[in-house]
Amino acid sequence: IRSSAAAANRFFGYVGVGLAVAGAILAWWLSRLITAPIRQLTEISDRMKSLDFSAKYEGRGRTELDLLGRNMNEVSQKLEETISALRTANNDLRRDLDRRNREEEMRREFLSNVTHELKTPIALVRGYAEGLQDGIADDPENRAFYLETIVEESDRMNNIVQKVLQLNQLEFGDGSVSMERFDITALISNYLENASILAQKNGLTVQFEQKDPLFVWGDPFLIQEVFQNYYSNALNHADGEKVIDIRCEPAGDLVRVTVFNTGNPIPEKSLPHIWEKFYKVDKARTRAYGGSGVGLSIVKAIMDLHHRDYGVENYENGVAFWFELDRSGDKGSS
Repeated sequence: IRSSAAAANRFFGYVGVGLAVAGAILAWWLSRLITAPIRQLTEISDRMKSLDFSAKYEGRGRTELDLLGRNMNEVSQKLEETISALRTANNDLRRDLDRRNREEEMRREFLSNVTHELKTPIALVRGYAEGLQDGIADDPENRAFYLETIVEESDRMNNIVQKVLQLNQLEFGDGSVSMERFDITALISNYLENASILAQKNGLTVQFEQKDPLFVWGDPFLIQEVFQNYYSNALNHADGEKVIDIRCEPAGDLVRVTVFNTGNPIPEKSLPHIWEKFYKVDKARTRAYGGSGVGLSIVKAIMDLHHRDYGVENYENGVAFWFELDRSGDKGSS
C-alpha cells in the first residue's frame, strides 16, 4: 500500500507539474493571441497621432479586435486623403497669395516707374506750350522749334505708353504663345530689308551671312519683337566702325541668334540690371534717341514665355545680345 501510494503521489506530482507547465504555456499563448492585436492597434494609433498613416492593421480574423483594426485602416486612409487634399489646397492658396503679392508689388513698382518716365516729357510739353501761350516764341523759327519739341515729346510719351502696355500684357496676360515652325532666316532677312533705311541713315554696316533656311519653333510675332529690340538697341549704340553683325548658329537641338554691334562694352555693374524695367545704362544717350528703357524687359518677358535662354556678352570692341530657340527636327532645316 505504501509503495502504491508513493507511486501514485509521484504520478500525480509529475502530472501536476506537467499540467502547470502546460497551463502556463497555454496562458502565455492565449495572452499573446489577445494582446498582440491590442499592441498593434496601440502602435498604429500612436503613429496616426504623429500623422503617420503608413502603418496598417494586418489581422485577418473575425473577432471584434480584427473588426476594430480594419475600421482603423479605413479611418487612417480617409484621414491621409483628407490631410493630403488640405495640404494641396493650402499650398495652392499660399502660391496664389505669393503670386498676388508679387503682382501687387510689380504693379506698384510699374506705376512708380511709368510716373517717373512720363514726368520729364510732360513737364517739357507743358513748358513749351506755356511758352507759346505767353508769346515767348514771337518769330516763326522759334515757334517751329517749340512745336517740334512738343511733337517729339508727345511721340516719346506715346512710345513709353505703348511699350508699357505691351510689357504689361506679356507679364500679366494669359502668358500663352502661339508656337509655330518658321524660318528664322527669312524673318531676319525681311526685317533687315524693311529697316535698311535706318542703317543707311546712321551710316551703319549690317552683316548677315545666313542664306539657307533655318527652321525653329516659336511665336513668330513675339520673336520678331525680340529681334527688333536687339537690332534697335544695336542701331542706337553702335560706335567706332559702326558694324552690326547678325548670326544664326545651330547647336544641337537649339539655334542661337546673336546681334553684335561695335562700340563700348556695357559696364560690368550694369549687366545684372539691363533686363529690369526702365533701367538705362546711359540715360542721356537713351533719351537722345527716344528710348523707353523697356525694350530688354520685353525681351525677357517673351523669352521667359518661350522657356528659352537669352543673354548678353561684352567684347573688347562691342556688345553681343543673343537668344535661343528650339530647332525644328526637319532635315531640310539644316
